[in-house]
Amino acid sequence: MTSFKPIRNDAVSLDNWRTAPFSDVSFHNVDSLVPVNPVAAARKTWVLDEDSLPIERLAFEDGDGRERLLGEVLESTHTRGLVVLRGGRLVAEGYWRGYDGTRPHILFSVTKSVTGALAGILVERGDLDPDSPVTRYLPEVAESAYGDCSVRHVLDMTVSSSFNENYTDSGTDYIRYRRATLWNPVPPGELRETLRGFLSTLPRAEEAHGEIFRYLSPNSDLLGWILERAAGRPFVELLSDSIWRPLGAEAAAITTVDAEGAPRTAGGLCALPRDLARFGELMRLGGKMHGMDILPAWWVNDIRGGGDSRPWQKGSMHHLLPNGRYRSKWYQTGSSSGAFCAIGIHGQWLWIDPAREVVIAKVSTQPDPICDPTDLLLMRAFDAIAESV
Repeated sequence: MTSFKPIRNDAVSLDNWRTAPFSDVSFHNVDSLVPVNPVAAARKTWVLDEDSLPIERLAFEDGDGRERLLGEVLESTHTRGLVVLRGGRLVAEGYWRGYDGTRPHILFSVTKSVTGALAGILVERGDLDPDSPVTRYLPEVAESAYGDCSVRHVLDMTVSSSFNENYTDSGTDYIRYRRATLWNPVPPGELRETLRGFLSTLPRAEEAHGEIFRYLSPNSDLLGWILERAAGRPFVELLSDSIWRPLGAEAAAITTVDAEGAPRTAGGLCALPRDLARFGELMRLGGKMHGMDILPAWWVNDIRGGGDSRPWQKGSMHHLLPNGRYRSKWYQTGSSSGAFCAIGIHGQWLWIDPAREVVIAKVSTQPDPICDPTDLLLMRAFDAIAESV
């Protein structure tokens, strides 16, 4: 891959941190821009056994039938870190674009999938009922779009809300949302909202809940609020004690918070790529690792194969995964290998292929928040990696 010259740290600000080239510095230095809380790791790390394989020369066909080399694809998609496990062993690892893998990298919406996995632990403990109304846990949102929906609607992104997830819009509720999370600066003279205050104002759409898959990040921030209320504990403590420590993560993760300390459970988690791969291996193994049942097996199995495909087919993302579904904040690909995945904007991925025993973690700084052709290309690349290792 080509050489890379980083920009100076003092050139990064809240105005530009999610844009290129500033993201090559900011995405692993989020704690210098936004308030964060730590997700503590255990003292004993799960050491990965290594069988290093050269995979950058791996060739595969893209959707147009052209041969592509993996190394070229990694470079063109602004990859900063790639970790590949097979059968729990580290078979490939690389870092680029000024990143060495030793500081937590922002995962954006891969955070949603971690939050969705954590929800299963609370369900297993009896603290959370997915079929209960949201207002059982959060009466504060009774007058919002969440006032008559269930926790399951929140988990599966089938809440009927007219909120518009437009990453490039500068004059709508989406900017209010970014400012409430402290991810965007507030113009002089304007009052800053809090994240949970903002969530309580989201408007309802016309259709019934459960009918259409609507990808709306505020749903996942609301889920984190539900988990805190159901368990009576802060999200970062729940995640640390229930997943991060038992997993044997080698470093503490962090998550961004708002002015009141509310965690950004839709997109604020930052972690080492190796630890993201470890979490993917936990999901591949059905929630059991190191002889412990860390996640409920039935919850992981439901993520991998449960749910209703009809809302997905009516949603705006079905063209990416025509045979797919969305369940508890995870994407089911519908492929013969049973692959499922977590995806974040700007090119963050956790790809899990159970049939081939492969887990792929990728962190990136793609300039565009979303790019369908790039996503389709990367899914082909991940399939080729899983087949080759």
